[in-house]
Amino acid sequence: MPEAIRWVGISGSWRVTSAQVEQDVRSTVRDIITSGNGIVTGGALNVDYQATDEALALNKASHIKVYLPSTLEIYTSHYRKRASEGVVAEKQADDLIAQLTRLRELNPEGLIENPHNTIMNTAKYFERNQLIVDASDELIAFQVNESKGTQDTIDKARAKGIPVTVFSYKV
Repeated sequence: MPEAIRWVGISGSWRVTSAQVEQDVRSTVRDIITSGNGIVTGGALNVDYQATDEALALNKASHIKVYLPSTLEIYTSHYRKRASEGVVAEKQADDLIAQLTRLRELNPEGLIENPHNTIMNTAKYFERNQLIVDASDELIAFQVNESKGTQDTIDKARAKGIPVTVFSYKV
């Protein structure tokens, strides 16, 4: 009987990244996926995007769970609005939306939407962090500049009692 997939939460900063952070994320995800396990992320920019991108590049959509704080449609509107406000680059928003849409096409069960949430704010993202922790057997965090969202996920994982590995960066 095949061994059960071990789900590893990947958390990290969405605002700022570096070549080193991306290299570390991609290497970690490659190791997780090639060992037969899966990743759980939050569908945000930078670390979440890089982790999902690496798993998709390995043709392992079945080994990806992405928790969104809303439906993909609301999330798409939110990112388009944030791009129009200059908070994120338009290309970043387009790439993220395309990635999540592709995941939904390849593995509909891998994109976990929250149909009850119609607003996007910090509280909703932190609620999503709990869902990521709940679905994970361990957490690997890539924390840039002491990111509060990443710290929230780390704290939740420690409270759950699962193994937590933190990589800290100053960018």
